[in-house]
Amino acid sequence: MTSKGTGPPGKKSKLALWVGLGMGFVLAVSLVLASGFMVETTNTDQFCVSCHAMTPFRTAWQESVHGGKNPQGFAAQCVDCHLPHGNFVEYLTAKARTGTHDIIANFSINPAEHGWEQNAEENRSEFTFDSACRKCHHDLTPEGIPHGGLRAHRTYLLGEIQKQCTDCHPHVGHKDLWKEVNSYFERTK
Repeated sequence: MTSKGTGPPGKKSKLALWVGLGMGFVLAVSLVLASGFMVETTNTDQFCVSCHAMTPFRTAWQESVHGGKNPQGFAAQCVDCHLPHGNFVEYLTAKARTGTHDIIANFSINPAEHGWEQNAEENRSEFTFDSACRKCHHDLTPEGIPHGGLRAHRTYLLGEIQKQCTDCHPHVGHKDLWKEVNSYFERTK
């Protein structure tokens, strides 16, 4: 004589298993799609400027070569320069860290009084990545490059100097950056 529940699984158990697997699959697909949507949504300059005091930075970017003022009309997004382009885990980790930092900063600083220029000079390497520059700029020794630039890029490529792209090109993505920042925050005081 067997008691209930000790025999082979019944139809109800199999049905529960299939329902659970189906729900798990739907949940997993939904999370993946939602995550992808969130990553894409937060990768735009419109998102960046809506959350914090980035208006003058966006304006300076829009006036630069990287903001679309080039013969091709190509515009890099904030994340194209300000997140690393190694592997996906590194990218998402930096994205989460940067986003968290920016949210905290929005609540803890007065943008009109913050030392933006000093902060950029001291921390530029923390928010602009060589891997981001090199994602688009493959050929660092193109024909017609000035001799000094050719020599500097060759020593960089050979690993003879320990510099980052922004050490020599500090504000390349933002035209007249400090003029724009100072003017904007002077108007908002």
